[in-house]
This record gives sequence, structure tokens and C-alpha cells, in this order.
Amino acid sequence: MEQTKCLIIGSGPAGYTAAIYASRANLQPIEYCGLQPGGQLTQTTEVENFPGYPEGVDGNQMMMDLRQQAERFGTDIRDGEIVEVDFSARPYRVKDDAGQELLCDTVIIATGASAKYLGLPDEQKYNGMGVSACATCDGFFYRKKTVAVVGGGDTACEDALYLSGLCKKVYMIVRKPFLRASKVMQQRVMERENIEILFEHNTLGLFGQDGVEGAHLVKRKGEADEQLVDIAIDGFFLAIGHKPNTDIFKQWLDTDEVGYLKKIDGTPRTKLPGVFVAGDCADPTYRQAISAAGTGCQAAIEAERFLLGQ
Repeated sequence: MEQTKCLIIGSGPAGYTAAIYASRANLQPIEYCGLQPGGQLTQTTEVENFPGYPEGVDGNQMMMDLRQQAERFGTDIRDGEIVEVDFSARPYRVKDDAGQELLCDTVIIATGASAKYLGLPDEQKYNGMGVSACATCDGFFYRKKTVAVVGGGDTACEDALYLSGLCKKVYMIVRKPFLRASKVMQQRVMERENIEILFEHNTLGLFGQDGVEGAHLVKRKGEADEQLVDIAIDGFFLAIGHKPNTDIFKQWLDTDEVGYLKKIDGTPRTKLPGVFVAGDCADPTYRQAISAAGTGCQAAIEAERFLLGQ
């Protein structure tokens, strides 16, 4: 059975940054890329808010740059995913999807989170061409344009408010006849002149030639006065939540009610010695590439200190 001083699970900005730091500290880390090598950023086209890229950078290119940097310092990067973990005793045991088992002195979990989608074929069709699950990442591209935000919770209201500062008009597509958001968020959205809330509307699909040009909606679906509505939009933003990719760890580590892994005192440490978390799997709040990279750095430094103290 193979043994490693440091296993990194996941390959977004958090995983790759952890790998850069861990390999430079001579921990000879092994990193598993998971089902989506490069993480959520590979779903976006242009990244403009990561420091050091004054002209912006393609999300896939940026992840390749980070990967090459990790490999340069000796990280053993592997395709495939970790499907099983046994954290009952150190060294910790894990198993990958090929059946290979490893013993690990430390583990850095950087498995990220996945945005929830409505499940419409058009969401895939227009991915990166008008469909986005991150208003703070992509809103800038829709300055003075018209966009729609799907959702009725705090995240949807936050996204709509953020976009209303950039866009000509923002529609909120809300399934229910009310908003689920906190009272203060509801009030802010209602008071903003360029936000229009479409209550009791569901999205049926999107349309457009070389990108999103509009959405097909249904109002009061299934009721006697059901009505089909089309709106003209340039961007379609999903704000119906994220699901952290943490299911295999729930038996061993504490999570919140959604599934985000809990940190101890704001550090990357968990309740298990030698197990650290980084990136979006433990961050329901910021969910940015730069903040994920920062926690990847922290987790690797913590892993190095932990091993030195053993």
C-alpha cells in the first residue's frame, strides 16, 4: 500500500495552491483532480478578478497555469477521484475510483462546491454564453445590459442588487408568490428601481443565436390562468444555491446543515488532527478563486507545521 505525507483531494484554486506550498515544503504531496479537474473555474470563460492577470485570463488557462506550477515543484497530480475515506486512525486510509488505497499522514480536502442548476438542457447549451452561476465573477460582462436572476433567497437578492449596480435592468424569476430572503434584503430589492420581480414564474427554456437573447417563462404554472411569457435578456444568472462536494467526509467531520465542512476558529483545521480544509467545500460566504487560493496556502502551511510537530 502506498504512503504519502500529504494527500490533497481536489484541484481548483485551493487544491493547486495547497499543492504548490506543500511541494515547496518538501512534503511530496499527491493530488487527486476529481471529476472536474480545475474545478468550477473551468466552467467560466474569462476570469478578470484574479490578481496578476491585467488583461483577464481564460478560466481553463488559469487552472493549467496553476497545475504546471504545482508540477514544477514536484506534486504528483493524478486523474480520478477519492471515493472512500477512513479517518478512524492515523495514518488515514483513502481509496480512489480505481481501487488503489493510500495511507496519508495529513489530508487537505479541497473538493469545492457545485452550483445548483434548474436542469434545463439550455443551461448546458448556453454555458459561458450568457448562463452563469456567479454574479460577482461574470456580472461585469453585462454592464448596461438586461439580465435575469433565478431564485428568491438571500443569495438571489444579493446577486440582483449587485447586478443592478452594473446592468440596465434586472429581472428576478421567483417560483413562489413571495421572497424567502430576510426582510432587509427583500426591502432593498423592492426599493431598487431597475429590479423587477416576476413572482410565480418558472423558466421553461432560453433562446438566442450566438448566446442568450431571452427566456421562455410560464406564469402560475398548472393554474387556470397559466400564461406563457417571454422576456428579452442578455444574461441568465442562477442563484438557487451550491452543494458542497463533501458527502464522503460527513461520517468523520462536522458540517453545517447544507454540508459545508466546519473549520476550527476560522483556521483550516478540522476536529481531526492532520485533516485540513480549503476552498469552497468549507466556504459558503465568499466562494471566489482568490479566497480559495488563500485558504489552500493556509492549509498547506498548517499541514507542514503539523508534520514538524509530530
